[in-house]
Amino acid sequence: MRIAKDRKAFITGGGSGFGRHIARRLHAAGACVTVVDLDADGAVAVADELGHRALAVTADVRSTADMVHAVGMAENTFGGLDTLVVSAGVFHIGALETVTEREWDRTLDVSLKGAFITVQAAAAALRASGRGRIVTMGSDCGRRGFPQQAPYTAAKFGLIGLTESVAAELAPDQVTANCVCPVGVPTTGMGQEVLNWKVQRTGRSPEEVMSATARTNPLGRNADEDDVADAVLFFLSDHAGFLTGVTLDVDGGARLGTVPGVR
Repeated sequence: MRIAKDRKAFITGGGSGFGRHIARRLHAAGACVTVVDLDADGAVAVADELGHRALAVTADVRSTADMVHAVGMAENTFGGLDTLVVSAGVFHIGALETVTEREWDRTLDVSLKGAFITVQAAAAALRASGRGRIVTMGSDCGRRGFPQQAPYTAAKFGLIGLTESVAAELAPDQVTANCVCPVGVPTTGMGQEVLNWKVQRTGRSPEEVMSATARTNPLGRNADEDDVADAVLFFLSDHAGFLTGVTLDVDGGARLGTVPGVR
């Protein structure tokens, strides 16, 4: 995959999960990487692991001041910013009647409002680069509703709409914006939350749940972090220069339908 070695990337949620894995992959491809996370230790650990061409910034995506400051640090350190991966998010699971206003607000604030604030803070730098790339991290919950996931589903549906709007607005300045929507990946922190919930709900072991999940996927296996990172890096590559406003499902065909009454 052809990715310009001199890309200057800014990754929210970069201290763990998909953000961390994407940071590693981009850095290996030769990019300068700013790892942004509210978890200072996580961000520093990733930046230290990457070494040269990596910067750790502690920031809250819900804060405009934080994100403007973080973008400024990235620009000053690496001489600009042309690549944005919006991976910060929080997950909530619980019955509709039990969701508190605080839980709703936190989920929407981090996963949707935070994405808006991040893109807004980075927009000028991305426009100025003449080759801006934005990838937002959606979810299969942004493509269809799931029980007991109302706040998270609402946030991820909103994220797709935000991405499309940004794509339309920034296109004249050669900035693309696309969204990647993966199914659950058991090795991430969020994936572990979902797995633990399934274990509690079914009484099965984690291994049994993961095996059942793999069997019910059309491709017969669970997703891993490389599946998701490959999709993100494609959108950031030279090969995707004419793609914008696209939502890509990384789900092994989980959205494919079956014929009612056949099985």
